Amino acid sequence: MKNIDDLLRIMATLRDPVRGCPWDVKQNFATIAPYTIEEAYEVADAIDRKNYADLRDELGDLLLQVVFHARMAEEEGRFAFADVVDSICEKMVRRHPHVFPDTDGKLLSVEDADAQTAAWEELKRRERAAKGEEDTSLLAGISRGLPEWQRAFKLQKRASTIGFDWADPAPVLEKLEEEIGEVRGELAAAAVIAEDDDEARAANHARLADEIGDVLFVAVNLARLAKVDYSQALRAANAKFERRFRRMETLARAEGSALEGKSLPEQDAYWERAKVEDKAGLL
Repeated sequence: MKNIDDLLRIMATLRDPVRGCPWDVKQNFATIAPYTIEEAYEVADAIDRKNYADLRDELGDLLLQVVFHARMAEEEGRFAFADVVDSICEKMVRRHPHVFPDTDGKLLSVEDADAQTAAWEELKRRERAAKGEEDTSLLAGISRGLPEWQRAFKLQKRASTIGFDWADPAPVLEKLEEEIGEVRGELAAAAVIAEDDDEARAANHARLADEIGDVLFVAVNLARLAKVDYSQALRAANAKFERRFRRMETLARAEGSALEGKSLPEQDAYWERAKVEDKAGLL
């Protein structure tokens, strides 16, 4: 059975300038970062599918990303994998004073998960202050490298800690309808702009993008207050669309034709057939 030391040696060999892999050798933090994000999503996908053999493999791929970044940092004299492990161990103990006693053997009392979340955010705020960070906003420290839907969620969640929030999903639905109405307004405005009025069209498009952004932001809020995982819900919707679209292609082929050769009404008919089959659990 291999262990983490074996993986570290393999990574060091792959990065060896003389006998390593040319592709691995030429990589840097920026070029590897997209793969790191991709592997994290592959982990989430395996969990959604409840495929634990795949989950094992995807967790390995994600671990490799950590090792890859740590190896590049060590080559530059910045830090090593052991420093990464030490840092996260120290952080987890420090941020869980209700689980791990302090030097005097005392434990912090926490009532429930919500109280722990509030305590966690306060600890992170203190850590940022200790580092000398000048941003004192409640929203400080929310990474700009997150997928935008996730950053929207975190912004909303952070604001809710001081009561800036809706009490339940009902008023969010009203807000969503309001924002959709504003999108409709911009689409209607676009229809009456002269074809050669490039300036007006550009301004309208900017407003339209702004209003659609509001719709998406409110949709994240709706999911949050309804206690629905936005990412998981969207992945499920993507999977449903793919499942039904593939069935449409199969139905068309069974009739001796290609889907792309069909009119929109004909394609819609295939879609309805696929939807019925899907709801019946046949896909």
